[in-house]
Amino acid sequence: MNGSSPGVEDGRGHAREQGSAVAWVESPLQMLCAVEACHAGLLGAHARMAPRAGLRPLAVTRREISRLDLPPGLELGGPESEMPRPQRGTTWAVGDAFSGKVQAGWLTTLPGRIVIVDDGLATIRLLELLAGRIWTPLLRARTAVGPLRTALGTAAALRLRAASRSGRLSIFTALPVPAELAQAVRDRGAELIIHDFAWLRSQPLRRPAPEERTVVLGTSLVRNGLIHRDPYLSWLAELGSSEPVAYFPHRREDLHDLALVGEQPGITVYDGGIPAEMTLRGLAAGQRVLSLPSTAVTSLRVLLTARGVAVEAVDVPDAWWTARAVPSLRSHLSMFAHHDTGVTG
Repeated sequence: MNGSSPGVEDGRGHAREQGSAVAWVESPLQMLCAVEACHAGLLGAHARMAPRAGLRPLAVTRREISRLDLPPGLELGGPESEMPRPQRGTTWAVGDAFSGKVQAGWLTTLPGRIVIVDDGLATIRLLELLAGRIWTPLLRARTAVGPLRTALGTAAALRLRAASRSGRLSIFTALPVPAELAQAVRDRGAELIIHDFAWLRSQPLRRPAPEERTVVLGTSLVRNGLIHRDPYLSWLAELGSSEPVAYFPHRREDLHDLALVGEQPGITVYDGGIPAEMTLRGLAAGQRVLSLPSTAVTSLRVLLTARGVAVEAVDVPDAWWTARAVPSLRSHLSMFAHHDTGVTG
């Protein structure tokens, strides 16, 4: 692990074994990484997890996690429709630093510490904005916003930078952060911790792994309008024509698209919702995972490489991209298409 050891002073005036925390999670990956952050000692002696209500994948993941050996002091709370407002001085753990609700919470309450857990590519974008020399608003990429939303994003950026300068900001990620970017973030005062799913790796396997040799991870790129549907389905059909393929949907895939995927020869669509890191960690030597560029490629390599399982990122052919996939986005995604480089632990 890169950063301080769990449960000890990190030299910034706080002892991680003390205090309490609230973790507001809005995706299965955020939920899993919040549990890992608790296991690593970042959330104090008592932490309550508050999953956002109305999201089936979160409910399924919560049920699966509750069957495992939770870190001491972690309470899996019930679904909540609104982000809780912890008491002043409480540690806040969140995954989506670009959420308007999260940013408004930072401005109307004074958290003791802020812990950012993984939320896919948004984590890298956050690190890039945090490391920048100008006060760039915390806004999602590729999103047009009005002046009020820009003002909120700017105020949130200032608050986050202030937390960083005072040693009250931690970013907890399993992603490979380029060394130069990692140093720039730390130079701003933030604590950057690279983890390797230590809690999950310590848990017994509760689900049988798929028997198919090849597993394909679904993608949200079709639904988001970034790649064309037909070439993606043709690629799956080609794979399925040569051998049986297990397909694990992305939580944001369109149901109509999933039905089309299931019609391709040799493709079996499995039930989704639980993070791939939990579902596929029991794969055995000789099996392989294929995925379009995704943060899951990195995390599954952490979990599966030692087991002899190949995790392969598939380059997106130029003809697949739509006009909405601007070059900067393609470049951003490509960092997960090849061997990981940077700070890895």
